[in-house]
Amino acid sequence: MRCPFCGHAESQVKDSRPSEDGAAIRRRRLCPECGGRFTTFERVQLRELIIVKRSGRRAPFDRDKLMRSLSIALRKRPVDPERVERMVNGIVRQLESMGETELQSHVVGELVMKGLKSLDDVAYVRYASVYRDFRDGEDFAKFLGEEGLNEGDEA
Repeated sequence: MRCPFCGHAESQVKDSRPSEDGAAIRRRRLCPECGGRFTTFERVQLRELIIVKRSGRRAPFDRDKLMRSLSIALRKRPVDPERVERMVNGIVRQLESMGETELQSHVVGELVMKGLKSLDDVAYVRYASVYRDFRDGEDFAKFLGEEGLNEGDEA
């Protein structure tokens, strides 16, 4: 593993243990060149997933990109990061179990929407506003009416 500090090609594993949910191995590493310490995570990948965008462009599935978009939707929301991690692991498992190597981007978007709806209403609406390309307040009102979130529920 390349050192993120000095770029040295080799590093030594000093400690390995399962992550919180057991879906990854957490490794503490030491660079013999600069002495820098860093952590890596190793996950099982059943197959290489390719996401087909609306434009037709293909891109490899990026778990970190999914985590970043969720962190934006969940910013300043009282949601335990462990629940988010479990949700992402579930989405990745669902995608891998579909048996396809190429998936339409809307499949990922709908799984995220479903997961966020059960996690946090505000994050769900935030994500939907970007995913469904809301243009004005009427789009929010229409969406909230369809979802039943504005009928006395707190969003």
